[in-house]
Amino acid sequence: MNVAIGADHRGSDITDRLTQFLGEQGHTVSRHGSVDGEPCDYPEAAFKVASEVASGKADRGVLVCGTGIGMSIAANKVAGVRAAVVHDELTAHLSRGHNDANIVCLSADLLGDRAMEKIVEVFLNDEFEGGRHARRISKINAIEAGAEPSSVEA
Repeated sequence: MNVAIGADHRGSDITDRLTQFLGEQGHTVSRHGSVDGEPCDYPEAAFKVASEVASGKADRGVLVCGTGIGMSIAANKVAGVRAAVVHDELTAHLSRGHNDANIVCLSADLLGDRAMEKIVEVFLNDEFEGGRHARRISKINAIEAGAEPSSVEA
């Protein structure tokens, strides 16, 4: 799988380790944002990762900042992106199965290395469940297109 990963300065060390972990799992990784802890504004890394995911250059994305919240907000401004702040394996599973999230946003300040590895592993391996959830994704897509979500038929 092609994975785009990005971080601001608070997530730089963690993305070093996640990049290595993903490579060991057989994924191809493109990295954006801070390297060696150099200052970086999170919207820049979020935009680069989100653009790769939205264009199809990357299958999924991983973003890391202090809380994951800023990255999620910025990434979700790119059409076609569904970025979710995830705190554990369960929320990773639900973000994929129910929301078809294509970018996971992680907190450098609240999560340890092993927890992040497990979260990313679940996020990359789980599939979208479809079914009743597909209708909801269609409604999210309608909002993104500027339409009223209730206009989407079941």
